[in-house]
Amino acid sequence: MRIICVDNYDQMSKKAANIVASQLILKPDSVLGLATGATPLGMYKQLIKTYEEGHIDFEEVTTFNLDEYCDLNKEDEQSYYYYMYENFFKHININIKNLNIPNGRAMDIHKESLEYERKIRKSGGIDLQVLGIGRNGHIGFNEPDIKFEALTHMVKLDEQTIEDNSRFFDSIKDVPTKAISMGIKTIMHAKKIILLASGKEKAEVIYGAIYGKITPELPASVLQLHPDVVFVMDKEAASKLDLEKLKEEYL
Repeated sequence: MRIICVDNYDQMSKKAANIVASQLILKPDSVLGLATGATPLGMYKQLIKTYEEGHIDFEEVTTFNLDEYCDLNKEDEQSYYYYMYENFFKHININIKNLNIPNGRAMDIHKESLEYERKIRKSGGIDLQVLGIGRNGHIGFNEPDIKFEALTHMVKLDEQTIEDNSRFFDSIKDVPTKAISMGIKTIMHAKKIILLASGKEKAEVIYGAIYGKITPELPASVLQLHPDVVFVMDKEAASKLDLEKLKEEYL
């Protein structure tokens, strides 16, 4: 595990973008696992800028998104398909055939989940997985108590997650209660993982993820077992950590 702590959200976004850009420079046909939500938006903006400056190329890249709400059309402004297209994909030269986002409107979610896993395996596996973290410790939409051995599957969203995501909707009643998500086991199979965290509201869960007991009750704690994971956070998210001790242990 490596810990990168910077002063603010913009610096966090640039650090994360630099890690992704380095991956693409070293392996132009990389398979990227991508996240949505407020936290990675700055990273995507920085990657677009780096692409426009001619430093990186997405032509050979394949992507797999972590999750998607159930029962939202792709055209819905709150769908993660819409999020990814508007905030990232339409601004770069990625081949649309290489984009993979779970279909939350599939008639058979179990079959869709198995097919998603098949596509990941066929691609050679995820080279670099980007994660955010929920206030309850979820990664992807893997809520507390979801077993570590889970592959891509349908999940029922916790009340905390629904409340947190309600800021993107007109009403909390409009927030979907179910989603399809990569499972913990799928995420842990990625060759490299970067987790982004910003804001003091994430400080408690970041402390638990790094120092706490490894338990499904705090899904992100499983990352302690991954051989190549980087936490990239601002100083507010890291405010409960002993940074001097971390320098000795992780940097």
